[in-house]
Amino acid sequence: MRAIVFEELGGPEVLKAVEVPEPEPGPGEVTIEVAYAGVNFADIKARADGYRVESLPFRPGLEVSGLIRAVGADVGDFTPGQEVAAFINGGGYAEVALAPASSVFAIPGGLSLRTGATLPSVLPTAYALLHEVARLRECDTVLVRGAAGGVGTVAGQLARMGGASAVYGVVSSLDKAEHALKSGYDQVFLADTFDLDVLRVTDGRGVDIALDPVGGESFRRTLSVVGRFGRLVSFGNSSVEEPWRIGPGDTYPLGVSVAGFSILTLAATDPQRLRELAERAFHTVTEGGVELPVSAEFALADAAGAHRLLESRTSTGKLLLRV
Repeated sequence: MRAIVFEELGGPEVLKAVEVPEPEPGPGEVTIEVAYAGVNFADIKARADGYRVESLPFRPGLEVSGLIRAVGADVGDFTPGQEVAAFINGGGYAEVALAPASSVFAIPGGLSLRTGATLPSVLPTAYALLHEVARLRECDTVLVRGAAGGVGTVAGQLARMGGASAVYGVVSSLDKAEHALKSGYDQVFLADTFDLDVLRVTDGRGVDIALDPVGGESFRRTLSVVGRFGRLVSFGNSSVEEPWRIGPGDTYPLGVSVAGFSILTLAATDPQRLRELAERAFHTVTEGGVELPVSAEFALADAAGAHRLLESRTSTGKLLLRV
């Protein structure tokens, strides 16, 4: 079968399409004939920086949709031919992917395989950030960095659905503002001046919840606009700067809480909790109308093209590989 691998760290050019043996499921595992694979920023960090790469060569890809090809023992009700989406820790950029049954989900009725590929990673992440970690309450004000990206597109809609009184987004360019405004945001600010803008529109009070995937110095700026008893949640370090160190002097004056979240860690340490989260999150799509638009689709062999687009910071919504 064909799969995308990289044998060394580097730019998109290190991604190669190769022939590899087809995986066979063991106990608690299934194999999936991949229809679509999601492209995530974690894939970029794996290829460029070795993020969560234990050895080379490595097959990237965290989420797929497709048909179950074969099942191992003890996989519950999963059967060959069933339409599913799956969250996996590598190996999604392939014609056949191996997945633990604990992180495989039947695609909700009425949704296509293409839509299904947008669900496993981004939707549970956004749901967990708002409802589990930040504990969104009705009438909270919410700020989301990266508002035009995958998580940001969903988070704006979920915050609005959850009763937020105001939802503010931050984008890197004016080209992305229109996309974000269609995703539940009341106002969208540019990254260069967002901290000043947020304090202006909130009359200096700041926001109740802020979600930050950027890290570094940007994280400090995000913290500066969190109001009294507010909650700041970090879920990435796309800036690749040194993490900002938080001390009592940063949190005591306003009673601010600072937390973090990683869906990769949750999948590895508590797959049952991930399944519960995913089921609640998927419900917002089938019943609440939440959607994650696919902005670009690439052939499997052109995974490098998808990485170039995502790294350019010009994309919005979700990128997929068509297998």
